[in-house]
This record gives sequence, structure tokens and C-alpha cells, in this order.
Amino acid sequence: MAYDRDLNFIYRNPTRLVYGENSINEVEQEIVSLKCSKAFLVTDKGVVNAGLAERVEKVLGKKLVGTFDGCIQDSDLRIINEVSGIAKSKGADVLVSVGGGSVIDTTKGIAIVLKEGGKIEDYKGQQCLSRPQTPHIVIPTTAGTGSEVTYFAVIKDQVNHQKHPYCDDNIIPNVGILDPTMTEGLPPMLTATTGMDAFSHALESMHATQCQPVADAMAISAIQLITEYLPKCVENGKDLFARGQQLLASTMAGIAFNNGQVAMVHALAHTVGGMFKVPHGLANSIFLPHVVRFNADVCGDRYTLIAKAMGLDMKDINDENSGEAVAAAITALTRKMGVPQKLSEVGVPEDSLAQVAENSLSDGAIVYNPKPVFDAEEVLGVIKQAW
Repeated sequence: MAYDRDLNFIYRNPTRLVYGENSINEVEQEIVSLKCSKAFLVTDKGVVNAGLAERVEKVLGKKLVGTFDGCIQDSDLRIINEVSGIAKSKGADVLVSVGGGSVIDTTKGIAIVLKEGGKIEDYKGQQCLSRPQTPHIVIPTTAGTGSEVTYFAVIKDQVNHQKHPYCDDNIIPNVGILDPTMTEGLPPMLTATTGMDAFSHALESMHATQCQPVADAMAISAIQLITEYLPKCVENGKDLFARGQQLLASTMAGIAFNNGQVAMVHALAHTVGGMFKVPHGLANSIFLPHVVRFNADVCGDRYTLIAKAMGLDMKDINDENSGEAVAAAITALTRKMGVPQKLSEVGVPEDSLAQVAENSLSDGAIVYNPKPVFDAEEVLGVIKQAW
């Protein structure tokens, strides 16, 4: 595909990546390289119960000054403000997050408050930080969010049930340690839904208005890997080669959307996640084929590239029908893995759909949709198809 002659873009990729089985053993050296010595570990009970937090604690040894294991499904303002005080009291000079997207985003928030003071609410919005934040090393235990390489954090206000974006180059983690053994015990459904989160990152970065060639290359590779290896991870979680390929795909998809942005799928997923606690990857998976159909008439060339990346038979696929082909292939992929297909299956009531549409218009991701969205009725049509 040719890009416009007036193409201009900025490409972000500052995170140092360390990949390989048992690469968590490198975390101590990475702390030394950051010229730090007092690590505070942030995680959740699930990671603790799986024995993964203990593995990292043992490697950290005397450099570990404290652990917080109370992260919840959605990053929480209150937790960030409280834990920042605990980390400060321990003299922490580097944060180590071990977990999925909520743990990582919580730690990004802690990194801000630990450095800047005040409350996390003071820094909501885009590019409002003037200096690098507390050093942050990420060890993902899911292969979906890509948050180890992004300048985004999505943090929930549990009082009004809304998710708020925090977007700043200064919160991109310093190091991502990609160890397939840390994802080995992830249950099949969580493997599938977090994996589809990565797929949605890659696809949306390619159809969003900020798409760009370098990010596209990452996205195409991610889509190829996810299509081939995610079902294998779901079928056999002990397949460390497949786990590793999916972990790489998740990170590449994260790099892609960190530069190309996301769009309507994420606006809708953020909304139902905030209102009804639908897990983010699951919400993305449900909305994705319907949003592809909605956008098909304005970015068929993009979907042709995606169809090729998914390994579809291109004999009868062209820019006119590639959107439908991709949407159908996504549905086939998620059904194969047993992922729920409808909002009605995951606790979203029918009488809430109009409010979901209205609320989604205030999500920043919607402005990057390739087909401009001007009113809630347009969005409501997509939501009804997904219900």
C-alpha cells in the first residue's frame, strides 16, 4: 500500500526488551543498568498464587525493599495513591511490575506519583509530564496488553465507573522482560482473550487514522504470529515455543498501537469494561468483527493486507470484500478458541446499549476511527450487532 505524500509521523520505541526462557534472571542486572538499587514489586493475588511473584522476588534478592500484591482487575486510582506512599516509605528507586495489563498500568500510575507527588488524578490527560518518571521494569504474565512498551495507562475511577486514559511518553517502561515461562500457566480462556487484545491492537493500529509504515510492519508480523500460535497456546499451555511467539506478537502489537493508535473497538471496550466489568480483551474480541464491517468501505486496502497476514486464501479477496473476509476470519478464530461472541453472553443488559453508545463518544480512541463517528446512533448500530 502507498502512503500519502504528506505523510508525517513520530515513531516511539524506547523500551529495552530482554527475551528468552528464564530471562527473569536478568532483572537484577537490569536494575543495576538503570543505576538503581531498591526495587518495589507490584503484582496481584493471582500472580502470587501461581508462584510467579516468588520467582521474581528470589531473583531480586536483597534489592527487593517491598511488595504490593493487591492490584485488581482494573487499575484503580485509590490503590495507586496508597501504594505510592508505601513505595516512597521504603525508599524505592525502581518499580518492578509482574502481571497483566492492570498490574502494569497500576505501576505506571505509581511511577508518576512516586516521582511527582500529589495524586494520580492530577496528571490525567496527555503529555503533561515534563521529565522521566520512576524507572519501571515490566515482566508480563499475559501475552496481550503490550503495556510494557506503551505510553498509555488506563486507570479506573471506581466511584463513577469510568476508565480514564493517561498518555505520556514519560511513562513508557524502561525495560520489558519477555519470559515465556511466566505465561505458561495462564488458563486457556484468559490466554485466548488476552491474545485477542493483542490482535485488536495490531488490527486497529493498521486502520486507525494515525497508521504509519513502521508500525504497520510490526502489526502485520503480530497478526501473522497470533493467527498461527494463539490457538496452539490455548490448546496446549505448556508449549513454550508457541507461548514465546505469542508473547513476541503481543509486544510487537503494543509497539504498533503505541505509534499508530487504536480506534472504535477500544472506545467500546473501555466503555463496557468501565460500566459492566467486562474484561478488556474479551470486550475487544466481541466488538472487533463488527467494527471491521463498519469501517470496511473506507479502508478495504488495509483489510486486504490484514487478510494476507491472517493467511486467508486471497484468490477471491479484494479491497471491496476484504473487510467481510477479515471479520469472518476473526469470528472463526475466536469460536475455535471458545471465546464468547456476544455482549449478551457477558452481562451487558440490552437496555444499557444506548448509554454505552453515548459514553463511548467521550473515549479518546474514537477520534482515530477511520470512518468518522459523529453521533451515538452510528455507534449504537455496531453495539446492537455485537449484542
